[in-house]
Amino acid sequence: MSDPINMPDQSGEPALSTADLAQAGRAEDRPVEARSFESDEPHRDGPLFPASDAEAMRSRWAEIQGAFVDEPRRAVEQADGLVAEAIKRLTEMFAEERDRLEQQWDRGDDVDTEELRQALQRYRSFFTRLLAV
Repeated sequence: MSDPINMPDQSGEPALSTADLAQAGRAEDRPVEARSFESDEPHRDGPLFPASDAEAMRSRWAEIQGAFVDEPRRAVEQADGLVAEAIKRLTEMFAEERDRLEQQWDRGDDVDTEELRQALQRYRSFFTRLLAV
């Protein structure tokens, strides 16, 4: 009998869980697939994900929630996987931004203070949203 938590997701990849994330290594040990936080948007408290990605996640959530009546355990496992994927994407976006800055520092490039200020604002905005009540 297969482990339902590690069943493949829609892409055929083994499903990710929040437990996997808790046990995972540092973000730079994993490939970065997510988009950067860099954007032309002046308002940094906006959505964390591009609209198309957010819509895809909402659609998956609706499917998961709809399946709860027939398969409640599987629905909860899938919900955990979707949350884990969202957390992973956020982690990858922050890791990508940090890697970009560190590469500039490693080359001896001066990173513009304005660029650092904007990076700190993105961290602050995200941190504030995490702790919101």
